[in-house]
Amino acid sequence: MTRRVHRPLENEEFDFIVGMAEGPVLVCFTGTWPKAVEACRAMEGLLAELAREYGSRLTAVRADITRCPGAVLRYGVTGAPTVVLLRSGEAVATHAGPMTGDEFRTFLDTHL
Repeated sequence: MTRRVHRPLENEEFDFIVGMAEGPVLVCFTGTWPKAVEACRAMEGLLAELAREYGSRLTAVRADITRCPGAVLRYGVTGAPTVVLLRSGEAVATHAGPMTGDEFRTFLDTHL
């Protein structure tokens, strides 16, 4: 399975990719409302960079909050951007709000 950032996923795609992943899955939940757009765009660029950097260790995907309501409920996502690290479909770490590159790397290094 490819380990790079996909376009924002729909509910069924999200469940399929998380279910098929052989290792941890890093999900960046994004939003399209005005206050979330700028922070989410910055996180998306960082997510793409980290997906290349950590590529063999995790699968990284984006999920739009409005397109994945099931995942939003399942993982308790209340805003965007929110990052959730999953193992076997279970959340092992969550961070709400934007992060710098160093904060994101620390998050991954701590929880991978």
